[in-house]
Amino acid sequence: MTIIALLYYQNEKKLYFDLAKTKMQNVVSNISSQIISTHMNGNTLDLKQFLKTDIYKISFFDKDKKKIVGNFDDKIDFNKEIIQHDQHFILVNNSTYGHLGVHYIAIEENLFFKTLKKLKVDILVLFLVIYSIISLMGFFLAKLFLKPIKDERKKLNNFIKDTTHELNTPISAILMSSESNELTKKQVQRIQLAAHRVSEIYKDLTYVFLEDQEEIKELPIILLNQTIPNQLKYFEVLSEKKKIELSCEIEEVDFKIIENDFIRLFNNIVSNAIKYNKAHGKVKIELKNNTLIVTDTGIGIEEKKIKDIFNRYYRATKEQGGFGIGLNIVQNICLKYDIKYNIDSKLNEGTTFSFYFKTT
Repeated sequence: MTIIALLYYQNEKKLYFDLAKTKMQNVVSNISSQIISTHMNGNTLDLKQFLKTDIYKISFFDKDKKKIVGNFDDKIDFNKEIIQHDQHFILVNNSTYGHLGVHYIAIEENLFFKTLKKLKVDILVLFLVIYSIISLMGFFLAKLFLKPIKDERKKLNNFIKDTTHELNTPISAILMSSESNELTKKQVQRIQLAAHRVSEIYKDLTYVFLEDQEEIKELPIILLNQTIPNQLKYFEVLSEKKKIELSCEIEEVDFKIIENDFIRLFNNIVSNAIKYNKAHGKVKIELKNNTLIVTDTGIGIEEKKIKDIFNRYYRATKEQGGFGIGLNIVQNICLKYDIKYNIDSKLNEGTTFSFYFKTT
């Protein structure tokens, strides 16, 4: 910007100089014409009338370069057409050719340097205004660009806190239950649930951050109806503890998918259906016509929040635990295997997740 301002100043300075010189030449030319015309017509001319101007100072000189009349006494170099003296320019013209005894006309211009001073101020003000605008734009753009980073950092901090809390709860349950020398059935069940919860947390975190996502050339065909019952053993215990009725209707459905990926999808959906359910609520799991449907009678999801629930670290409510990565994992698996899905939810009534598997 400084270079641009300097170049602009130099260009304007040259322009003002050329303009000032042209105006001075025009004034002198006009005076010279009047002197020559008057002399040729045999008339007389009072040179003092040309001195009555606020813009220029004018002096007339004879052939010996002595002042005839004029209103400035600056030292003049008659060998140069235009000279600078202090804060003004002096133009010397000899176009009168001695008419009326005038051999030289010297005209002094007093506005050029004042104009340059004003130009400097204008450029400085313009420079400061542009610099301020650019600085403000830079500030707001930097703030705008850094906002996603700050948001992600905030989400990551919350995620770390949630991870600590989520791991602490089942680990504490395991430690407390294992302190007894003789474990009751209830304590064993509590340890199993806590251990399974830690395992699920580990698997979700591994899937998101550590698992190699390279594409497998030949996907295995698995029977979803055989995988689901193995996972239900844990959820049956969990639903019983939370006093939630869990029902399941499954038919034979096969699909090309890595089994662990399907387990991540299934476990996260069913886990949420139980976690966000009401006391004495219901969770129904259906597998038929190449479709997995999980319906709950829980708290439901606000319509405006449905589009956000698949975002990583997003949690619709802080009342229940979790990291906000479960549904993000579900969505990634659906995209990976081209599984279409649909969500139907009503606030305070429940939610239905439907997943459509293409036939193999």
